[in-house]
Amino acid sequence: MPTLTWLDDDATPLPDTRHALPAGSEAPGLLAAGGRLTLERLEEAYRRGVFPWFSDGQPVLWWSTDPRMVLRVADFKLSRSLRKTLVKFLRTPGCEVRIDSAFERVIAACSGTPRQGQSGTWIVPEIVDAYVAWHRAGRTHSVETWIDGELAGGLYGVSIGRMFFGESMFSLRTDASKIALAALVCFCRAHGMPLIDCQQNTQHLASLGAREMARTDFEAHLAHAVPAPGPRLWSYDPAHWAQLGLRGEPSA
Repeated sequence: MPTLTWLDDDATPLPDTRHALPAGSEAPGLLAAGGRLTLERLEEAYRRGVFPWFSDGQPVLWWSTDPRMVLRVADFKLSRSLRKTLVKFLRTPGCEVRIDSAFERVIAACSGTPRQGQSGTWIVPEIVDAYVAWHRAGRTHSVETWIDGELAGGLYGVSIGRMFFGESMFSLRTDASKIALAALVCFCRAHGMPLIDCQQNTQHLASLGAREMARTDFEAHLAHAVPAPGPRLWSYDPAHWAQLGLRGEPSA
């Protein structure tokens, strides 16, 4: 029977993911608790498909869910309505996508945006501080939707090798986060990154093409994707929209 491991110091390695609490338990996928969100611990965790998720007043909780929600970028669903939204966005002066121009604002917005069925947020100050530090070290990135010089929506996540681990997204304008996700899909397709980790199943993600994958299959993918050379430069390229059959140059 799996038992929860307590990480009492930074030297204690994370346990094998097979020890995560099983389906039917009070916390399916919970692997360990305790420790700190050091960059070294985060690197260890993500390389193994483990992520932190906890609320104020709790110790750091480490998760390895089974199944895992993932988005194969080849399966991204570009609905007719989203295609129209993207075409209008790309043709409208003042509308643009940026990468890593406002990471701290993006993670703060993700933390502060109310979500249906949720009270509070798991993006607590400890998470914000750790991922901002990780961004400065070049490991976390934001994809942002801007309208007339204002941040309208976006997402952030972790990039290791040819793997992107999505963390959270937000919208202040209709479909702004979907535009950012579409831009991320284009970036990943252009750089040979076939999978975006979505962690947990939601109806919203499923509507965009995400689906569940067994943990063993997810870890097998990580085994070859994480060590592979990733993008040398995280920057927005309008030419990437061709990956969805769209043009990225706004009209005059």
